[in-house]
Amino acid sequence: MSRVLGERYGLLLLLAGVCLFFGVLPASAAAFPTAANLQAVLGNIAVVSVLGIAAIFPLVGGHFDFSVAATSLVSSITCAALLSDHHAPLVVGIAGGLLAGLVVGLVNATLVAVLRLNAFIVTIGTATLLPGVVQWYTGGVGITRDIAQPLRDLGSGTWLGLPRVIWPVALVIAACWFVLGQTAVGRRLHAVGSNPAAARLVGIPVTRVSFLAFVISGGLAGVAGILLTARNGGGLVTSGVDLLFPALAAVFLGGTAIDPGRYNVLGTVVGALFVAVSVSGLTLAGAADWVPDVFNGAALVVAVAVSTLLARRRGTP
Repeated sequence: MSRVLGERYGLLLLLAGVCLFFGVLPASAAAFPTAANLQAVLGNIAVVSVLGIAAIFPLVGGHFDFSVAATSLVSSITCAALLSDHHAPLVVGIAGGLLAGLVVGLVNATLVAVLRLNAFIVTIGTATLLPGVVQWYTGGVGITRDIAQPLRDLGSGTWLGLPRVIWPVALVIAACWFVLGQTAVGRRLHAVGSNPAAARLVGIPVTRVSFLAFVISGGLAGVAGILLTARNGGGLVTSGVDLLFPALAAVFLGGTAIDPGRYNVLGTVVGALFVAVSVSGLTLAGAADWVPDVFNGAALVVAVAVSTLLARRRGTP
């Protein structure tokens, strides 16, 4: 029992230990345990958490999607361009950003699920192509004029002492947890990821389930793009893509917690919080600029190793 509890909540205990360490470390003790730093950390994990959850759906179904961050960039630029360049109402800008994410998801879904192309190669190609399209459209210049004030307020304001952006993210987390853990869609997706041949034999439409996973991933990346626009006050051509590895680190760290050996929504959120808190502590402690990148990379490698070992012990391929 203690072993199981240790696996489930080990990451939470490690997170508590990190908070305690930076809270008493002389170099960071003055700034780390403050409301301002807590708000900054929670604001920073908003986009990363949604991107991580976006990546979970294909992963549960047995596929990688490396394009989620690039998709969020396209969604952010689309939203900002509609608001700034075309003076569209806010609801149209948001709808356009979400639609951009869904379109990318549909393209990935068609190539991987229908045409049976390798998801690893397809999504790396998409992740390389999309930033190039953004650079072509924007000329390398961010879009920050005439962004609707309510959207800016969502990214920078607070409500009930927490960043406003956290509240819609909480709804996304709850909805995705319910879909993956409590619905037939989630059960079918887990079955396909565990053994697609066996899933096909028992009547699960493997192609349709895989297709849906990539569409959901694209839609969630679109949501992350809208949040990115809110956080940045516009569409920045260099923003979003750099969030891929923190998001993947959160996903694989999450695979070691709450439901060890399986990708899960709540574990991903804990993983994102662990990475953000650690990076915040390192920054406030005066660590060199390269240290957060090294930490993110090391966390990703360790998380992949541990989650893979846990999955093997469970008998999951």
